[in-house]
Amino acid sequence: MHSLRFSDIAATLKVAPLQLSSDPVIESLLTDSRKLVLPSGTLFFAINGPQKKATDFIPSLYEKSVRCFIVDNGFNPEELPAFPEANIIQQENVLESLQLLAATHRHQFHYPVIGITGSNGKTIVKEWLYQLLNNDYNIARSPKSYNSQVGVPLSVWNMNETHELGIFEAGISMPGEMQHLQKIIDPDIGIFTYIGDAHAEGFENLQQ
Repeated sequence: MHSLRFSDIAATLKVAPLQLSSDPVIESLLTDSRKLVLPSGTLFFAINGPQKKATDFIPSLYEKSVRCFIVDNGFNPEELPAFPEANIIQQENVLESLQLLAATHRHQFHYPVIGITGSNGKTIVKEWLYQLLNNDYNIARSPKSYNSQVGVPLSVWNMNETHELGIFEAGISMPGEMQHLQKIIDPDIGIFTYIGDAHAEGFENLQQ
């Protein structure tokens, strides 16, 4: 079980909350408002998408009893009276905040972690390993193919003290992305499935 309170997360991010009305334990991290399950322990990261401004989803989530939010500078503090019970942290880069929180969480645990990357086959190899090792270890693993800059931190957040092994995918498409994922997964064992043309466009050569 997670025991981090909202104020602990603010301390991890080295920032004072924009507003703190309560201090709940955070159990789940949310980046997609459609996937809300348990509002009371949810922290919503307002990460903008290509066609969406994530802070636009705050009113509807607040109506559904979500009370914890991390927002970017697009959120106007003058809107705070509309959310009197909300706990809000404002950061310049919300995605980086999510990644830092996940990396901090991962380093609370000292059992082996396997990181899997490559152009193809990451999810298949992860599931094969899970099937082979599941009888001997309690395993934390990426759900589905959660291997992106958002998916990896959400996967790693599922690690807890009951696990004995972690297996996580890392998918990249641009230079520099793997540095972020490496800090989050920080694997003891690395597996390359295959490197092919699927990644060639974003990189100078195979070595890079």
